[in-house]
Amino acid sequence: MSRFTQDILSAVSGGHDPNPQTPMTRTPKEVTDAELAVLEVLWERGASTVREIADTLYPGGANSEAATVHKLCERLLRKRYVSRNRQVRPATFQAFVDRADLIGRHLKGLADRLCSGSLTPLFTQLVEAAGLDPKDTKKLREQVERLDAETRRARLSEDDK
Repeated sequence: MSRFTQDILSAVSGGHDPNPQTPMTRTPKEVTDAELAVLEVLWERGASTVREIADTLYPGGANSEAATVHKLCERLLRKRYVSRNRQVRPATFQAFVDRADLIGRHLKGLADRLCSGSLTPLFTQLVEAAGLDPKDTKKLREQVERLDAETRRARLSEDDK
């Protein structure tokens, strides 16, 4: 099945499985692959019309692709992942959530579902599977040291009270 067909089926079904025998685990706030593609365009381009998004995702596409993108934008709007500016014509959509926030939400949800809320097993698996290069390892060490310092400062602040 082509990506376009998958996008259409997802948009038409509203992200719900058309086969009721198949258990669905997606919560309403989760982002589908098609919605993520729209968000990626908005993160890259900034505020964009439906046509601009459709032209980016489906170069040379027809009106049906624009209709699909419009439906995806409407779903993202309901989920509060994008905002719409109707002050301009045609209206534009803009990402309301940034990439880092979305990543954090998804990782937290994944940790809740798979690791009883602990990020450690998830993080360990990501590091082991990815095989970090020295640059990434350095960034990771700096991040851990920064978080440790913040935790120490918070504890000292509480002790002073």
